[in-house]
Amino acid sequence: MRSCLIGGAGFIGAYLSDALAASGRDVISVGRRAPALAGAHPRVQYVAVNTDDRDALRNVLCECDEVIDLAYATVPKTSFSDPIFDLQANLPRTVALMDDLAQMPRLKRLLVVSSGGTVYGHADRLPISEYAPTEPISPYGITKLTIERYALMYHRLHGLPVVVVRPGNPYGPGQRPFRGQGFIATAMGNVIKGSEVVVFGERGTVRDYIHVRDVAAGMRAALECGAVGEVYNIGSGIGRSNMDILGLIRPLAEANGLSVEVRHEPERSFDVAANVLNFGSLLSCSGWSPQVSIAGGMKEMWEALVNHV
Repeated sequence: MRSCLIGGAGFIGAYLSDALAASGRDVISVGRRAPALAGAHPRVQYVAVNTDDRDALRNVLCECDEVIDLAYATVPKTSFSDPIFDLQANLPRTVALMDDLAQMPRLKRLLVVSSGGTVYGHADRLPISEYAPTEPISPYGITKLTIERYALMYHRLHGLPVVVVRPGNPYGPGQRPFRGQGFIATAMGNVIKGSEVVVFGERGTVRDYIHVRDVAAGMRAALECGAVGEVYNIGSGIGRSNMDILGLIRPLAEANGLSVEVRHEPERSFDVAANVLNFGSLLSCSGWSPQVSIAGGMKEMWEALVNHV
């Protein structure tokens, strides 16, 4: 089995490349730069390809049985500042990819990586199942949901073997602070630097934080066991507020002679108050469930980040 991972040099991609290779796959990791994390599995081959170059990318894809698309040019925070760029930088490339893959009979699976943290918007009930209404309130979430709809259209009209996954909020070693990738990384980075951590509201937002190794394992489970044309949440099923996270960071900081300083600011109108995912569909079809505890995962991340920062 040969798998192509587009965007394999990123935070999730580095973990997923190793997870797929460890399962016996030959993995081609496509991107514009070298992997962010060292020590890639020997069955992972890195190929430098501009993902906007359709001809060059087709030459790689036609030799693969599975394709996982992790490439994305924006993060939720930046999508608000330039929603037009969010749309133009992500949607045309992804639709072109689907159009090309629909003509490749060797393809057995296309894993479309959406966003469990943004496509649902304000939820009436927690945890959120895949059948809940999708009412995103950010440009990022709207574009992610539009990509999902295109993928399912290509499945229905052209037989593209699509499986969609919606991960929660990943964290873990290798996640960089101050880049809009996640509250945990930025909070840890600020504590290490001696800066205040900003929390909007009394306790901040509630999110479903899941270790990146569990995210990678969930994606592999969806590839192997998920039904084509279906959507699967990848989350922990547990919600934690910003203040809950800071409570877990505090003993790690104090052990290094650091303190957690918090500055509360008014709630923001564009923040979803709470997002927690029901992962029952993926559990039912594959047996997957999260394995990394939040305490253990954050300790591992802290130790990696404190050395780096």
